[in-house]
Amino acid sequence: MEIQKLVPCCIMRGGTSKAVFFMRNDLPKDEELRDRVIRRVFGAPDVREIDGLGGADPLTSKVAIIGPSTRKDCDIDYLFGQVNMVEPMIDYVGNCGNISAAVGPFAIDKGLVDTTEPITTVRIHQVNTKSVIVAKVPVKGNKAEVEGDYFIAGVPGTGAKIVLDFSDSAGAITGKLLPTGNVTDVLRVEGEGEFEVSLVDAANPLVFIRAKDLGLTGAETPQEIDANVELLARIEKIRSVAAERIGLVDDWRKATHERPYIPFFACCAPPISYTNWTTSEKVNENSVDLTVRLLFMQKMHKTYPVSGTICTVAASMILGTIANQTARPGISERGELRIGHPGGIIASEGRVDEEGGAFVLKRATVDRTARCLMKGHAYIPKTTLQ
Repeated sequence: MEIQKLVPCCIMRGGTSKAVFFMRNDLPKDEELRDRVIRRVFGAPDVREIDGLGGADPLTSKVAIIGPSTRKDCDIDYLFGQVNMVEPMIDYVGNCGNISAAVGPFAIDKGLVDTTEPITTVRIHQVNTKSVIVAKVPVKGNKAEVEGDYFIAGVPGTGAKIVLDFSDSAGAITGKLLPTGNVTDVLRVEGEGEFEVSLVDAANPLVFIRAKDLGLTGAETPQEIDANVELLARIEKIRSVAAERIGLVDDWRKATHERPYIPFFACCAPPISYTNWTTSEKVNENSVDLTVRLLFMQKMHKTYPVSGTICTVAASMILGTIANQTARPGISERGELRIGHPGGIIASEGRVDEEGGAFVLKRATVDRTARCLMKGHAYIPKTTLQ
């Protein structure tokens, strides 16, 4: 007789993030009990997540819940959760684009979709945002291919290239690509002054601001940003006011608690040369179109999130946004944006058309790799279920 309860799961890397994956029917149907089980698996809340599978970092404290699709036009359902390491909560409002890259391979290896070699297309119902992600996954022998020659910044080595199409993700959370209807807005922030920003929602909502307006160059490392307590407090206040402006909270003072995950916060700078903090190699300004330092959950992202990439390429294709003003000229004509981030470069293809006085997202793709790292059972004390 097992002393602890066994919960089937696996750990997968998707892009530059990791998550614990569960099948929906392996978790309790009651959502409160389900979340209690997940938090216990992760060892959360605890900043070290020492008594669970969580990685003690926002990029690795993530959960994916997979099940048969509840939509006729999709193959599977995918619910994403950001497991909070400080408070007993899981944020299901937004999505993680990097983890989305692992959903197709997971479904294929689980036999949830029929496979076709060499590429299997998986239509993913992204439950959080009620949108469809189309993943093109390399397949070999009815299993998701792992090895390949595709490199992504922030992950050692190479892997099989997975193409993700997020063109259905405009207005994912707020219902509008431009939640306020404006390409720029001025936010009046208590005790800080006024800041010009762009508020854009594709895959996840983002606040875009000029790095120089915060006294930044755009070349800062995660350590430099995370150590600047005063700057982090200012950014969180601006982000919170933006959350209220786009309707995520009714009072900006509640955002840190109620909406810690979104919107993301992107500090934009023109193409510049800087040092990759993970490899110490030089990133040349000629190889990027826009330099960005992105923060979420009051920490600087060590690379760049895929959902943030989709929103950034969409914003950059809209004339007049902060991202568009700051980026290298000509990106709209080229249909591609190369984002310089702390760990290197991520490229995305995009197109935004103006139709009937509104901006419409027509294309938004990004390439990733993914791999299953472990599968088996997590152990939790049986009292968790009581």
